[in-house]
Amino acid sequence: MCMVIVALTMLAVGVCLGFVGAGGSGFIISILTTIFGFSIHTALGTALSAMFFSSISGAISHYREGNTILKVGIPVGLIGSVGAWISSEFSAQIDSHILRWMTAGILLLSAIILWVRMILISRKKEIIQEDQIPKGSRFWLAAITVGFVTGVLSGLFGIGSTPFIQIGLMILFGMSVRKSAGTTMLVIIPIALAGGADNYRLGYLDIKLLIAVVIGTMIGSYIGAKFTKRVPELYLKIAMVLVPTLGAVLLVL
Repeated sequence: MCMVIVALTMLAVGVCLGFVGAGGSGFIISILTTIFGFSIHTALGTALSAMFFSSISGAISHYREGNTILKVGIPVGLIGSVGAWISSEFSAQIDSHILRWMTAGILLLSAIILWVRMILISRKKEIIQEDQIPKGSRFWLAAITVGFVTGVLSGLFGIGSTPFIQIGLMILFGMSVRKSAGTTMLVIIPIALAGGADNYRLGYLDIKLLIAVVIGTMIGSYIGAKFTKRVPELYLKIAMVLVPTLGAVLLVL
């Protein structure tokens, strides 16, 4: 019965995450630890693994809606998977209490950074052409920077680093808010796969819990992605900031 409740809760969470283009691992961790009482390491490993499946669902929906730039998302995500695999080794060595506060802190920081970035781009036009994306060495420098840094954050803190990925895509690749939201879902897929696989190897993955979380978030994120292009941009920006903020508050409480 508990897993049914988890699945239904994750369905609602998935709708929100699909809307903002987030894998939402940090938000899921906060719910699993605070509401359902799982340990931070188990929640971290399970949420990061579940994010792989929910991101696939959301990425497909965003791609069909025209919100994804494949030539950026694929290389950035693959580079990020390397960072996630390396850093997840260190996460397992951190004390549970300290890890909870560190994860809450990084979630809050991500919300603040994203909020500041939203202010800076408030007058930026929403349309971007793919031929405006950096080319050559500038492209790969940007891809390595965004991919590896966010991958390390994901593996270490169990979060999808969604705000950091979105900010990197907007600043270094010049993407609009909508394009960054859709492409971020694609970037998260290989990062979550690498981090989740390493957590499974370390023994921090509850299979039954994973199934419940995956069922709820996959269905929810696919539905939520349908609203990204249809809801006024103001609401999208507010939701992007609120998701990591709520996750941080739950972990602290």
